[in-house]
Amino acid sequence: MIATNLRDHALAIAAAAIGSADAGVRIAQAMPSLAGVIAAARRWHVIAAGKAAGPMLSACLSGVTREPATAMAVAPNGLEGLPRGVRLFAGGHPVPNQASLDAGHCALETVAAAGTDDVVLVLVSGGASALLVLPIEGVSLQDKQAATDTLLRAGADIHALNTVRKHLSRVKGGRLAAATQARVVGLAISDVVGDDISVIGSGLTAGDTTSFADALGVIEQCGGADAFPASVVAALRDGAAGRRAEGPTPGCSALSRTETRVIGSRRDAMAGARAEAERLGYRTRVLDEPVVGEARAAAEGYAEMLRRMASTGQIPLCVVSSGETTVRVKGSGKGGRNQEFALALVDALPDLCPGVMVASIGTDGIDGPTDAAGAIVTSETRAHAFAQQLNPQAFLDNNDAYHFFESLADLIRLPPTRTNVGDIQIALIVPGTGPVHL
Repeated sequence: MIATNLRDHALAIAAAAIGSADAGVRIAQAMPSLAGVIAAARRWHVIAAGKAAGPMLSACLSGVTREPATAMAVAPNGLEGLPRGVRLFAGGHPVPNQASLDAGHCALETVAAAGTDDVVLVLVSGGASALLVLPIEGVSLQDKQAATDTLLRAGADIHALNTVRKHLSRVKGGRLAAATQARVVGLAISDVVGDDISVIGSGLTAGDTTSFADALGVIEQCGGADAFPASVVAALRDGAAGRRAEGPTPGCSALSRTETRVIGSRRDAMAGARAEAERLGYRTRVLDEPVVGEARAAAEGYAEMLRRMASTGQIPLCVVSSGETTVRVKGSGKGGRNQEFALALVDALPDLCPGVMVASIGTDGIDGPTDAAGAIVTSETRAHAFAQQLNPQAFLDNNDAYHFFESLADLIRLPPTRTNVGDIQIALIVPGTGPVHL
């Protein structure tokens, strides 16, 4: 168990981070600039896809007095309360389901029916790549599910994962925008380090800079051809040989009437965290360098960074960082990248200084296939674990961070967050682990 006020401080700082990246608020701020575009259109249509599709679409519709000709949203949850007439799909994440496929058909039908005098708004947030799918000819939904699962278990990062997804899709990699004569405006909440619009949601409205050959390279790095469905490998090889067309590229004529804007990102979350930490009285450091790579390897570098900062004596200190790690699944346990990152810190923190606490949290409130958003670890976690006969390394070897932290009551569970800008880490370095007076 963790000192109550330190936990409260960490969760308050994390809540401020998440609130600063609220997807509905970000859309509301963007809508006034689109008022003239929508007013001038013969008809307007809106497609929302991603974990924050519900609040994004709700804010969009609230910001326009004119009803859209077509409105649809796909998300794993959070679609309650949207107006009647909106087509809703409960898509699967991180592996697509039948509703994801239905949403893909609906989205393509929507843009194909839009005319040259129409405008289509595409609201994208993290998770859209799995939530809205439409496989290319010869690849089934089941094939795509299997390929996605293999890539995830191999620890493919979002860039590699979406490179493959885009080349198995009829809507990703700019293909959705290229399939319409209408003007297209994409508004994106970024969960991608670097905010590359061609990677966020696999680039529904953005030209693609990757190739079928690149996708084949990812396959080779993630188990090789034998680990993937034969149809997937055949489709990628056909594309690499020129027997399938590459998708639209940035600046091509097919996307001449398309623009995409990033309206929220991890930096908004970090700014909110900093403000709350300073309000609570902490000296605060915000790290622009993202926390990326395999979770347990990233934890090693992170611990060394905390060691350097703790040695300065400039405490109480709050260190705010963000990014998105990956997990290479070799065990049979349960967890997510934030929980595994925290578990990988357990053995390192006791050597830093007496009072260190780290919370690693998915800003979407979901960490892997669990009901937790992340976990909290301190310089005392190892001692508490051994007192309960829990071996941190054994749990790490089995990819079982969830049950480790559940046993210590140190999982973080959050209600729906209305956003997804990747992961955030909050580290508090204080003189000790007792009550903190700032």
